[in-house]
Amino acid sequence: MKALFLIIILTSFLACNPKKDNAVSKIKNPNPEKTIQQQLSGKEVVEELERLGYFNLTSESELDTVKADFEIKYTDQNFFQGPMRGETLNFMDYRYYWVDCEELFEVGGLTTYLKQVKPTFEKLGLELAWENEQSEQDERSWKHTIELNGNEYVAFDGPFSDLDWGVAYVNFIDMLNAELRRQHSNEQFYPIDCGNDGRFVLLTPNQYDFIIRNYPIDHEHPTTMSSWRSSNKL
Repeated sequence: MKALFLIIILTSFLACNPKKDNAVSKIKNPNPEKTIQQQLSGKEVVEELERLGYFNLTSESELDTVKADFEIKYTDQNFFQGPMRGETLNFMDYRYYWVDCEELFEVGGLTTYLKQVKPTFEKLGLELAWENEQSEQDERSWKHTIELNGNEYVAFDGPFSDLDWGVAYVNFIDMLNAELRRQHSNEQFYPIDCGNDGRFVLLTPNQYDFIIRNYPIDHEHPTTMSSWRSSNKL
């Protein structure tokens, strides 16, 4: 009788065990192992940037210099930036731009930087013409507008504050991007930094995606306009 009782107990245990295993198998791992992308070499980064069309605005005579500099900066510094032309502040790739945000904000600065960006529009086969710049200013506020390709944009409008340079920087990039969209370009300018050594860069969505997957995500590299506004409280 004892033997029969033990057999019944053992049979019940074995019957319940698969249910237990099945229940355990449905528990999801709350911390799944992250897939880490293998780091590319500098040469591979340049090859992929070229495949994505990053260097398609670069002059043929400067192409080797630009690609070599991108490779070195990635390998040595993990930094996304190419070379400038001689003693100037003009980048050879016609995508990267340096900007003094204080100068951009001041009278005359807007057209100065429109002139710098115009060659990029021309290389893309797009128009960038400006006219009818208007300025109304008093001791506490300023309204500054301009027409690009016949469309009016606000360069600055409001009371003066500590955010003036940042506002001018964002409005400048916004008006350029609006004109790119109007002309059906898939290129957009992405902010990087604002100050006396500010920067921004022209990218396609695929180029931007590649950069954020292979370069550090920090204040030294491109970000979206929405992220820039949020982080700078604009």
